[in-house]
Amino acid sequence: MAMTAPSRAPQGAGSEASERSPFARLTELLAPYQPGKPLIALSLGEPQHLVPDFVGPVLAKHVADFGRYPIAKGIEPFRRAAAGWLSTRFDLPRPVDPESEILVLNGSREGLFFAGLTAARYVGERRGRPAILMPNPFYPAYGAGARAANCEQIYLPTTLANGFLPDLDALDDATLARTVAIYIASPANPQGAVASREYFGRLKKLADRFGFMILSDECYSEIYTKEAPGSMLECAGPDFKNVVAFQSLSKRSNLPGMRVGFAAGDKKFLAMFHELRNVAAPQVPVPLQHVAVAAYSDEAHVEENRRLYRIKFDLADQILGNRYGYVRPAGGFCVWLDVSERGGDEAATLKLYREGGVRVVPGSYLARQQPDGSNPGAGYIRLALVADSETTAEALHRLVEILD
Repeated sequence: MAMTAPSRAPQGAGSEASERSPFARLTELLAPYQPGKPLIALSLGEPQHLVPDFVGPVLAKHVADFGRYPIAKGIEPFRRAAAGWLSTRFDLPRPVDPESEILVLNGSREGLFFAGLTAARYVGERRGRPAILMPNPFYPAYGAGARAANCEQIYLPTTLANGFLPDLDALDDATLARTVAIYIASPANPQGAVASREYFGRLKKLADRFGFMILSDECYSEIYTKEAPGSMLECAGPDFKNVVAFQSLSKRSNLPGMRVGFAAGDKKFLAMFHELRNVAAPQVPVPLQHVAVAAYSDEAHVEENRRLYRIKFDLADQILGNRYGYVRPAGGFCVWLDVSERGGDEAATLKLYREGGVRVVPGSYLARQQPDGSNPGAGYIRLALVADSETTAEALHRLVEILD
């Protein structure tokens, strides 16, 4: 099936079509058709496990605080809780300072967007047109941040050949000399690849040598089935220079609607980031920050969350086997399937919806065309295993029946 016009947009074109939401494009693709069976949506990465028990009581206790404007940097109990959690969860060079190295976010998405704007100003003049690098496929907020910062978007293909992480050896000095920031995601969305400590260390050396920021998206760090993923902050040195990590409670604590996360790292960057957010970014209601304090103080609900995802990946192992290049991801809750021999990603998406009522995302919608004309997401579909285990099993059985 021919690719749609948005998928053919040239690199850095910045056209409105090329930057549209992949979910809006998916809706348009499927709009003329009806699902062949009762709908099972595996397209949106929206956690559907139960909200933790403590959320309601904490909100009730602090409901009067909805009558206050929140401060942009976050209340002190939140910053202390986030800093304490980071220092416990990861092997950091030193504890994070809650006063100068933590900022509350209205979910990680807006933070990742505003960080691109801040990086362009913070890093300053470059040798040539300023550029922001990002993995390809990538989370759309990265591209939006780079575009809003008036920086060239440079897409780094993340393919099976390079372990689904950007190939650092492929970056030339001329490009790095005009880079203001690189977005990196570990665990990666959509493939679930996890960066090693050695990989993070190499990236840090490049950032220090060329003077750009590393914007590390770690919102999936608590969803894994074997080894816990590390953090870019572990390799950032004692001053966390040139590194900021982004976290969210959406995946870790199954609270996507609460919109609470944080940024942590380089205090000089965060000071400028705070100035921008103080006048332009959405504030985080104080009662929600108190819920976050409770969430970062409890690991039992997080382990239960992981247990439920583990069950669903066990089902995927059994039902998918080695079909479609399936490999159990190291992190995250998405499955990345190669359907290039089943007509391609758009054709497979349509077939699954029309015949089986299974809604997935074409991989090409999550990526952009490279200079050579290739799209690293083409030929793949993404499934988010966010439904309950019974529904997940039914969807996977339908998928195999239809695509085989």
